Amino acid sequence: MNILEIKGLHVETDGTEIIKGMDLKISGGEMHVIMGPNGSGKSTLCYAIMGHPRYKITGGDVLFNGKSIKKLSPDKRAKLGLFLGFQYPHEIPGLTFGNFLRTASNAIGKSRAKNFKPLGPMQFYGLLEKEAKALKYDSKLISRNLNEGFSGGEKKRAEVLQMSVLKPTIAMMDEIDSGLDIDALKTVAGGINTAFKKNRMGILLITHYQRILNYLEPDFVHVMAGGKIVKSGGRELAHRLEKEGYQGVTGKS
Repeated sequence: MNILEIKGLHVETDGTEIIKGMDLKISGGEMHVIMGPNGSGKSTLCYAIMGHPRYKITGGDVLFNGKSIKKLSPDKRAKLGLFLGFQYPHEIPGLTFGNFLRTASNAIGKSRAKNFKPLGPMQFYGLLEKEAKALKYDSKLISRNLNEGFSGGEKKRAEVLQMSVLKPTIAMMDEIDSGLDIDALKTVAGGINTAFKKNRMGILLITHYQRILNYLEPDFVHVMAGGKIVKSGGRELAHRLEKEGYQGVTGKS
């Protein structure tokens, strides 16, 4: 079983400490949700785990299957099996979504198996179209430049499609539900559920709202405030937050 463990983590960005001593353990087959007010450190946590250079780990450690990964580059963390779905996916002119995903898939496959044979465009696109159909994703977008001219919902579905195709062992989704209408929300949540059940990955989902949890079944819900987890529980904790707000549940604004 693959395990991501955060131990006493401290992270700063631009000279300001954001994560202030955080502990969390995510095992394969578990879905964790982190909720919290703006500025509590939720997105910072994801970027630090993935190795974004702007987010400096100043204390504690991030372990994957018992080994520290905090000195590894982002691409090496991805090859280990970590994945981050962005809240604001970047547009990349000149690079088609299909070629981007094929290159990433082949690189990860090669790193995991010595006898891996890279997939050619036709072979890979056939597999990609099947995954896209399952996610109700317009396959025509596969040939377009990555996220360029995509709607908000299309960008978020593209992030879920990447997760589904790359089959990470631990996937982080940073506010994947933000800006989605109800139909897009159902589609995105359905894609997360399908990938989760099929691949038994561990999932860390960052969200502000309880609404996406109407379509997901998390094992754990955590409340983050002031750079650390201040309360944990099950799905019922998210319902309490919806009714009472963060201050009502934690006593902190």
